[in-house]
Amino acid sequence: MASIETRVASAGATARGSRVRTLTLAKVFVFAACSTPLVLLALRAFGITGPSLGPNPTEAVMDVLGKWGLRLLLVTLAVTPLRIVFAAPLLLGLRRMLGLFAFSYIALHFLVWITLDRWLDFAAVLEDVAKRPFITVGLTALLLLIPLAVTSTAGWMRRLGRRWQRLHRLIYPAAILGCVHYWWQVKADVREPLIYATVLLLLLGWRVHRARASTRAPARSRG
Repeated sequence: MASIETRVASAGATARGSRVRTLTLAKVFVFAACSTPLVLLALRAFGITGPSLGPNPTEAVMDVLGKWGLRLLLVTLAVTPLRIVFAAPLLLGLRRMLGLFAFSYIALHFLVWITLDRWLDFAAVLEDVAKRPFITVGLTALLLLIPLAVTSTAGWMRRLGRRWQRLHRLIYPAAILGCVHYWWQVKADVREPLIYATVLLLLLGWRVHRARASTRAPARSRG
């Protein structure tokens, strides 16, 4: 009996060890993939490799950072549907890293704007926020993401309990505002913002459908 229990425990430990190694490798891959756009942008900015940043390098840098921030925000929102649809619990362990990278790109997008575009002229910054709606919604999206980045650790999850999940639902309005920010910014050619908005609509629609299905299920069982 003891031998069987020992073998079962050993098999369980081996399986856990295999999952930990797989997750570690996945995190290394995701970290490298998420860092690559920033590295390539830095190489372009210093003229080391890749195409030049064009006549307005500040705008080019902001464009790359903003787009990748929005893309990674959508990828973060895609983790839960993909995990459930493909029965891949491993993906859950990658969500925090993806979310933090999304926040980092968006924060850098804002910092480049406030430093290299507005040269820390806070009066001009406040005027832009007040008079240019696409900047207003973009800044609001960033502000919504700050508490999510701060409370992304396991310690904060324990301290906040159920409130943690409610707080992190702020990612939904933040993503919506991010898409609106990009759409209003480009003004004429909205094809790329439309793609992001469509992806976001599908991700939010999946969640709404799942929530409705889960509420209907108990009602059918009672009936």
